[in-house]
Amino acid sequence: MRILLVEDDAMIGESVQEGLHSENYAVDWVRDGRDAELALGNQVYDLVLLDLGLPKKQGLEVLADYRKRGGVAPVLILTARDATPDRVKGLDAGADDYLVKPFDLDELFARVRALLRRHAGRAQPGISHAGLTLDPASHEASFQGQLLTLSAREFALLQALLDPPGRVLSLAQLEEKLYGWNEEIESNAVEVYIHRLRKKLGADFIRNVRGVGYKVTSAA
Repeated sequence: MRILLVEDDAMIGESVQEGLHSENYAVDWVRDGRDAELALGNQVYDLVLLDLGLPKKQGLEVLADYRKRGGVAPVLILTARDATPDRVKGLDAGADDYLVKPFDLDELFARVRALLRRHAGRAQPGISHAGLTLDPASHEASFQGQLLTLSAREFALLQALLDPPGRVLSLAQLEEKLYGWNEEIESNAVEVYIHRLRKKLGADFIRNVRGVGYKVTSAA
């Protein structure tokens, strides 16, 4: 999953980015409203964490313009503005949730997981498909009742392919889900992760759609 963090406070931004990395998310961090607009134009994000008091362009304007352009990624506002009218303005502008600073990182992560579930049309916290179960909160996985040992990127790749199952993702799309701007993408990295996962889940669990990309097998 790839997240855009829009935050001008260096201390908060560094803390949130580091925490999200520890939760296996790819994170791009920008510090003003103009850069946020440019980043959102890429349409590659699964979720946006948006501060309101930004240089160059205010967060509410960024949000409203993003929704007007058809942007559909969930947006979680992070701000020190805790008055009810400010919350109402944010939600009416198109935000999906609102978290007041200072906040606990564990609560932030829980809200991120909830928004991603809702956006994918899932009510349950875990993801289950064809004998495979992923728990994004604990980062645990099992297949046919047996615990799996997965690297952070293997887990993230499976999560991308399972949200929702059956969707075909190209190699470039999978790279976008796994890597942020400042992370070097090793040659054939995605293919290597898929090869490892097939060893653990069976050769047919992740299928290649020739000329298009990859998808998980249909549920039995």
